[in-house]
Amino acid sequence: MDASYIITFIGDDRPGLVEQLSSTIESNQGNWHESRLSQLGGKFAGLVLVSLPAGNAPSLETALKALDANGLSVRVTPAEGDPVSSGGKAITLRVLGPDRLGIVKEISRALASREINVVEMDSHVHSAAMSGEMLFQARIDAQVPQDLDMDNLHDTLDEIANQMTLDIDLE
Repeated sequence: MDASYIITFIGDDRPGLVEQLSSTIESNQGNWHESRLSQLGGKFAGLVLVSLPAGNAPSLETALKALDANGLSVRVTPAEGDPVSSGGKAITLRVLGPDRLGIVKEISRALASREINVVEMDSHVHSAAMSGEMLFQARIDAQVPQDLDMDNLHDTLDEIANQMTLDIDLE
């Protein structure tokens, strides 16, 4: 019977890093299903969902941990159970505005206080084309409870947007 695992890793960005991981997974009869990989601050980090015969898990973990000698920090976690599902509906937030402290904290606090589950978030900071000002941009996919007061959520997000000079679009 196959078992599923989530592999998390971080290391100095360099060519061949993904190949090294995928070869190690494949040599342990692992199947690479999903991943989120990204270059961040000169490092390369990722999450990979794999499945493999349950008896191969210890050898996979040992082989992946041996990559530490190459400057790669790896952790293997059993993926058990189903994802959290609120039975609600999916929403997407798009955020854009001047980069400053607290943007993620304020938005995530507003979501958490309403039991909204963040499913995926991508964010980055880049230079504005004309002014050169640093802009924060994010996309947040989330699940909202069925009985959520969407007007109240809109009002709260508008308040955050006004206070922090942001554009927050809720789809």
